[in-house]
Amino acid sequence: MTTSTRGIAFAKKVLPAVLVLEDGRIFRGRAYGAVGETFGEAVFSTGMTGYQETLTDPSYDRQIVVATAPQIGNTGWNDEDDESGRIWVSGYVVREPARVPSNWRAKRSLDDELVAQGVVGISGVDTRALTRHLRERGSMRAGVFSGEAIASDGELLARVQAQPHMKGASLYEEVATKEAYVVPAVGEKRFTVAAIDLGIKGMTPHRMAERGIEVHVLPATASADDVYAVNPDGVFFSNGPGDPATADGPVALMTEVLERRTPLFGICFGNQILGRALGFGTYKLKYGHRGINQPVQDRTTGKVEVTAHNHGFAVDAPLDKVSETKFGRAEVSHVCLNDDVVEGLQLLDQPAFSVQYHPEAAAGPHDAAYLFDRFVSLMEGQRA
Repeated sequence: MTTSTRGIAFAKKVLPAVLVLEDGRIFRGRAYGAVGETFGEAVFSTGMTGYQETLTDPSYDRQIVVATAPQIGNTGWNDEDDESGRIWVSGYVVREPARVPSNWRAKRSLDDELVAQGVVGISGVDTRALTRHLRERGSMRAGVFSGEAIASDGELLARVQAQPHMKGASLYEEVATKEAYVVPAVGEKRFTVAAIDLGIKGMTPHRMAERGIEVHVLPATASADDVYAVNPDGVFFSNGPGDPATADGPVALMTEVLERRTPLFGICFGNQILGRALGFGTYKLKYGHRGINQPVQDRTTGKVEVTAHNHGFAVDAPLDKVSETKFGRAEVSHVCLNDDVVEGLQLLDQPAFSVQYHPEAAAGPHDAAYLFDRFVSLMEGQRA
């Protein structure tokens, strides 16, 4: 079933729009971006800036993002900050869109870019009330309708309730690259890394390249033969959308990497893949973590980091003890200080670790950048 229908008309005049949640709650506003209808999981993001990076993050595939910041679009849209080749969100919900963008890097308005890419949105919504509702009831299926797509409330609700749930959704292959490509090292090449694209953001291989790493970005369907054909010093598993319980292929691949004791680093979806490879379960969070202001403690150092998140699922691993796995001892290395959700794992007997958040992002602004250095140290140690 198609989960998102992109808009085809232009919203140049004020048109009504409706946001319908699967529990029957309805919010009315104005069309923003393209006009039409779209479906997805309604989630909220608490970042006050960085909407361009959010909208182009493949991890947001099949999600209708609610911006909690009251005014969106001030800095317009530029050609440098995209994290991928397109906008991935299913829809966008804002309270007050900026009437005129004001930034020297802006090439066009956010509204114009949403129209150009066919992304249906809604403005004029009480996003504070909507966010409180999602916090209390949890993320849920939703639809945004504008223009001729608007029908009776009952009909719109039925269309929303006919959509698939996020739990059980396998999406990472939809957003991953189909062909391998290489991001060259900046300056002298020190290492080679095979990066498994499960929905990778463009800044991630760049952060590795800055450290002298040549990054071979491989499709989500890559085999162990594909990985080791590039003679990697380390293997990286990226962020991505959907339910990690469906990712049997990446789990099998990571298991082979662990069996070979190759230095391994995973983020976000990659953290959930490591959890599954170690024998832990995963579960869906009530409303998830999304934004650039999430406090996480590195339990190995005691340091608290301000971090960027986008995850609706988490690893079910014990916080109070070291676990025995088939790859040796493992422990929870990072934890969210808001709700004690597992935010990182590490093996104690071989070079492998992961975090649930996005160290390539500028939250903090650089609190989590050390994780790439930690990966480099693992590869240096293995080489030695």
